[in-house]
Amino acid sequence: MIKYYNRKQNIYEIEKVAGEKYLNWSYSSPSGKGLVELLLKKKLFSKLYGYYCDTKMSSRKVKDFIKTFDIDMSIYSKTYDKYLSFNDFFIRTLNPNGRLIDENNNIVISPCDGKISAYNNINLFDLVQIKGFTYSLKELLQDNEVYNLYNGGTCLIFRLCPTDYHRFHFIDDGVCSDTTKIKGHYYSVNPIALKSINKLFCQNKREWSIFHSDNFGDVIYMEVGATCVGSIIQSYSPNSKIKKGTEKGYFKFGGSTVILFFKKDAIKIDEDLLHQTQLGFETSVFMGEKIGLK
Repeated sequence: MIKYYNRKQNIYEIEKVAGEKYLNWSYSSPSGKGLVELLLKKKLFSKLYGYYCDTKMSSRKVKDFIKTFDIDMSIYSKTYDKYLSFNDFFIRTLNPNGRLIDENNNIVISPCDGKISAYNNINLFDLVQIKGFTYSLKELLQDNEVYNLYNGGTCLIFRLCPTDYHRFHFIDDGVCSDTTKIKGHYYSVNPIALKSINKLFCQNKREWSIFHSDNFGDVIYMEVGATCVGSIIQSYSPNSKIKKGTEKGYFKFGGSTVILFFKKDAIKIDEDLLHQTQLGFETSVFMGEKIGLK
């Protein structure tokens, strides 16, 4: 059972998890853990499932998936019966009014829909994955220079579950560098897995770039893949001027993670997000909504 904070209604809710029984078995039982290490974390498994999700046959899953997880299709550009495959549905685009972008230059917006954990005054060698498990930014980036610039800064982790809108966007006007790609495994990024796999983010496939934000300095923008995520697709144009809210890319099927690192004193994160993180809860956010300010 995963409880999260709904900041709009000021209540705690229970997350509906796709494949919850399977996740509990895979990451909690000895036989399940064996299967994860033998097969499920491998690229081949996620690749094969990704191929299936690209087939017309997989489109039959769409209607039941929407119903089971109460997905509001009114904000998307197509109705459920217009998607050619499950992946076509999974990477669905919003209609023009699907999400409102807070365009105030002093406001940091959420880059995606998902559940956020927020950390201030980070220690580069002791970043929080989940209670008891930490990792270093140097391990995460596999870079000997960039990581050192973010000591004492802010780390924001956005967990996208399979039911979420799976495109990610830019938090401000600016210019984004080329993407660095790091090969890795395909562990689930669900909290069930995070409690079981040490340094999971440092073990999974991931990509990162430096977003030269007009108002918040240089931001490390990272995407982390997971089980059944066939691909991380970057759709932006590197080293070109970007407008706040513009799409950066998207994940194909599966739960995924976006991580942002800001330099010290670059932003002031909303207190409710920090408070809920300290209490041990993620907070649900939507792409375009305010999560902090300058």
